[in-house]
Amino acid sequence: MHEFLRNLPKVELHLHIEGSLEPELMFALAQRNGIELPYTTVQEAKDAYHFNDLQGFLNLYFQGMSVLRNEEDFYDLAMDYFKRAREEGVVHIDMHFDPQAHLQRGVPLEVVMAGLLKAKQEAEDNLDLSIGMIMAFLRDRPAEEALHVLEQAAPYWKMLDAIGLDSAEQNNPPVKFVEVFKRAKQLGLVRVAHAGEEGPADYIKEALDILDVQRIDHGVRCLESDVLVERLRSEQIVLTVCPLSNVSLKVVEDLRDHPLPKLLAEGLKVTISSDDPAYFGGGMLTNHIACADAFDWDEAVFRQITRNAIEKAFTSPGRREELLARLAGV
Repeated sequence: MHEFLRNLPKVELHLHIEGSLEPELMFALAQRNGIELPYTTVQEAKDAYHFNDLQGFLNLYFQGMSVLRNEEDFYDLAMDYFKRAREEGVVHIDMHFDPQAHLQRGVPLEVVMAGLLKAKQEAEDNLDLSIGMIMAFLRDRPAEEALHVLEQAAPYWKMLDAIGLDSAEQNNPPVKFVEVFKRAKQLGLVRVAHAGEEGPADYIKEALDILDVQRIDHGVRCLESDVLVERLRSEQIVLTVCPLSNVSLKVVEDLRDHPLPKLLAEGLKVTISSDDPAYFGGGMLTNHIACADAFDWDEAVFRQITRNAIEKAFTSPGRREELLARLAGV
């Protein structure tokens, strides 16, 4: 099974590029940029990659990204993950990135975009990867700021595949961002949003009704509402589930208690992603293997989950057909 999962052409729909920052690279970038970290060794940093809840993780996440200053840093960050993912058999990544987290540190949007777009181009040219770009907004920051950043991103609208909504879900309902998502729709951008991770099932409904999203990131708490489950099933809305992330952030205590098997049994269109692999215990292959071990799934389940992801990935029709053909050949 592990060999099958390694060869499976895996497609990741929910990846935060800033959350792929491994301690080794964090140290290298800190050294390059003359930044002092609160750790003296890489091992000390690795030991600190532990937290008890989403807020604890976010504090660590934002501290880590302080080393990202220049175009080269963002390029190195993305390429480091792309190469690792490719070695694990990943063939497509829809990548969230958080411009506000960098703008508030004084890093211009042009610097962030130049580094990430250069890495995307190189990965697509040389690594047999396709990359989707999701500009995500921080839901614990003001909605007016998000709207301003979206307008500021005008030179890059054509290069974006979607906008997203991430960060602390508690007390930050989707409705706060209705104007941002309305504007994105006017621009012809696809909309996705984190909902129903630490927030209630109602947030999923709100994201669908008020933000008019095409995809729900996480969504595991949908099972709290039979009406919502029926709607997700009938509309075939994809849920980008992140199993090891959910364990790390105590959404579930143990992977064996995860609702993934029930989501599948309900006929929902689920996919598997790593979310923030540097912080949550591993990338796509690790997540797949963990699910195989916890749920005793056979190859057919993983084929279906991968098909779900290929069908909804932000990529060209030609690339989609190519990936479906590869899946059929495994």
